[in-house]
Amino acid sequence: MAMGSATAFTRDRRTLHVRPGDSVQAAVDAVPGPGWTIVVHPGTYREAVNVPAEKEELTLRGASRDPRAAVVVYDNANGTQKPDGSGTYGTAGSATFTSAAPGLVVRDLTLANDWLRADHPEITGTQAVAACLTGDRTHVENVRLLAHQDTLFADTTELGSFDRQFFHRCHIEGDVDFVFGRAVAVYEHCHFRTLQRDVAFTPKGMVFAPSTARANPHGFLAVRCRFSSGAEDGAYKLARPWVPTYETTAWPSLVVRDSRIGPGIDPVAPYTNMRDAYPWQSMRFREYRNSGPGAVVTVPSNRPQLTDAEARSHTPAAYLGDWTPVRSL
Repeated sequence: MAMGSATAFTRDRRTLHVRPGDSVQAAVDAVPGPGWTIVVHPGTYREAVNVPAEKEELTLRGASRDPRAAVVVYDNANGTQKPDGSGTYGTAGSATFTSAAPGLVVRDLTLANDWLRADHPEITGTQAVAACLTGDRTHVENVRLLAHQDTLFADTTELGSFDRQFFHRCHIEGDVDFVFGRAVAVYEHCHFRTLQRDVAFTPKGMVFAPSTARANPHGFLAVRCRFSSGAEDGAYKLARPWVPTYETTAWPSLVVRDSRIGPGIDPVAPYTNMRDAYPWQSMRFREYRNSGPGAVVTVPSNRPQLTDAEARSHTPAAYLGDWTPVRSL
C-alpha cells in the first residue's frame, strides 16, 4: 500500500508493516477502524507520532521482542518554537509519542525524546516528553521510555475521567518528574532509572510527580518494581506532588509497594514539595514492604506506610477494576 512517494508500507489483513524509510505516523493515519495492528520493523524512526482518539483498540508493536530494535525518537521540548511561528510546543506538545485512543496497546518498542538541555541553553522550558498518554485502557508492555525531564506524561482526557493505564516490564528513565500526570496508572515489574545530571545541587530530581484528581480514589501504583540510578547515592527523591496551577483541587496519590529501591533514592527524606503551598505530607503518598538501601526507614514520619488492611485496596486489580490487561511472559 503506497502513501505518497516518501512513505510506503505493506498491509496484511488487519496489520500494517512499517519498515525503515516508512513513516509510523502515515501508518497510524491509514488505519481505517478499530482493532488494527501496526508492526514496526527494526530501525530508527525519527518523527513525532500522534494516535487520535478515534483510532480505538490499536496495537503498535515492534517486530522483534527486543524493545531496542525499533526506536521512535524526536527532539522537541516545551520551549521549542513551532515551525509556523505560532509559539512553543508546551510540555504535552513536546511529546515524541502522543495517544488519546482508548484500548491502545504499545509493546516491544523504544519511545524516546533525545532533546538535551546542554544543546539548547537558550531554552528555559526544558520539559521534553517521550510519551503523552490519555485514553482509558492504555496498555504499555516491554517498552523503553527514554528522556530527561518529564519522560512519561500519564494523564487523562479530562478532569472528570479516571482513565486507566497499565505498564508492565517497562524501562523508564529520566531526571526531573519523569513519571507524572493524573491517570490511574499501574506500574508492574517496571525498572525506573534516575540519570546522572550535571548540577551542583541536590536533589537532582524526582521519579514521580502525580497530579491525581481529588475525586479519584486511585493514582499511581508501583508494584514489584526496581529503582536504580546512574547518579550518586541519595541524589534523588522518590516523588513530589504536582498540583497544577490550572487544577488546584488536585490531591496527588502514589503508592510504591513490594519494590526494591536502590541507593540513588534519599532514604531519610524520599519526598519533597514542588510548592510549599501544597506540602507532600498532605498528599496521598504511601509505601508498603519495600526493600533495598533506598527503602530503609530512618525517620518514620518521612515514609508513611500502608497497614496490611490498607494494602489490600492498593493492588493492580483494585486500580484497574473491570479491565484485566493480558500480560506477556
